Amino acid sequence: MAHFGDMVNEIYLGGLAGVRPELPMTADGLESAAREALPAEAFSYVAGGASTERTVAANREAFARWRIVPRMLRGVTARDLSTTVVGTSMAAPVLTAPVGVLGLVHPDADLAVTRATAALGLTSVVSTLSSATMEDIAAAAPDAARWFQLYWPRDPELAESLVRRAETAGYQAIVVSVDTWSLGWRPRDLALAHLPFLHAKGIANYLSDPVFRARLDAPPEESTQAMQLAVRAWLEVFGNPALGWSDLSLLRQWTRLPILIKGICHPDDARAALDHGVDALVVSNHGGRQVDGARAALDCLPDVVAAVDGRAPVLLDSGIRCGADVLIALALGAQAVLLGRPWIYGLGLAGQRGVAHVLRVLLGDFDLTLALAGYASPSELGAHSVVG
Repeated sequence: MAHFGDMVNEIYLGGLAGVRPELPMTADGLESAAREALPAEAFSYVAGGASTERTVAANREAFARWRIVPRMLRGVTARDLSTTVVGTSMAAPVLTAPVGVLGLVHPDADLAVTRATAALGLTSVVSTLSSATMEDIAAAAPDAARWFQLYWPRDPELAESLVRRAETAGYQAIVVSVDTWSLGWRPRDLALAHLPFLHAKGIANYLSDPVFRARLDAPPEESTQAMQLAVRAWLEVFGNPALGWSDLSLLRQWTRLPILIKGICHPDDARAALDHGVDALVVSNHGGRQVDGARAALDCLPDVVAAVDGRAPVLLDSGIRCGADVLIALALGAQAVLLGRPWIYGLGLAGQRGVAHVLRVLLGDFDLTLALAGYASPSELGAHSVVG
């Protein structure tokens, strides 16, 4: 059986012919290269966090407080990283996190991401704020697994339209982000006075939506003025501060797809989500982009897992940077993890090839770390695998 870790031999054998990897092999190296290659506005939007960025740092520091306890002589040659989450089969418990405005870093944007994940058998989570429409993204890799992430707008008819479009286009789950009904205080973007949505970037799903377009006086493509008015209309509907748990009943009426809630950090919120019919939870602080000084996502994970008590899958987003991080998160109860910034840097550096490189590096690292720790499958991991 082939393993993701076989990438090691591929690289070393290439070295015999004088070939070295064109892209960095670490998350820090990718960020450094992207800082040099990307426009300031693009890099700041991706790398930045809320206020002093203490939460961004806390997400990384939380992983450093855990240590893997390797076990020996356990026969781990036939390794298998595959898993299934809310009915979606995937080659490994790693998904690409929903990230908007990818057109800032590369013209192929979301299309490159879905093609890269499809080739590896992974699942991508597509943002409401994608640079291409959800239908075009689905068409780019028709057989790929993908979920649709929803920023619930103020207009309930628009929210319903977005959800129904996703189901019609073949998305396999709806992921509702509940931590971003307003954008956080982001000094890097503020210093550049740059909000991409005001330049009509990242709003393709709105501009193509029949409900949204029906609210406009003129089609946005008709003129510059019409586009400016469409952007203002977007500003008026994005985010819904009045959203409450009871609104989830509407979502269940709109779709038969599994529903995940992303942005859960407190065990009481986890219980409330399950009480309102949610199928899975994503523990996340939005990569440190929303609340400065918030608790690290990994630190929240064990409490949420305990509160859920096996009633639904729990995933982790925020802070994943290497294979050991994936192992630690799974050992602490996550069924899968969402990876963000590193593959965005890869996208900016080399498009689809860059995304594939970053994912293969992470999965190769995880595959070998898992095996060297004495495990043939992520399902074997548990609290016994790590110490704090």
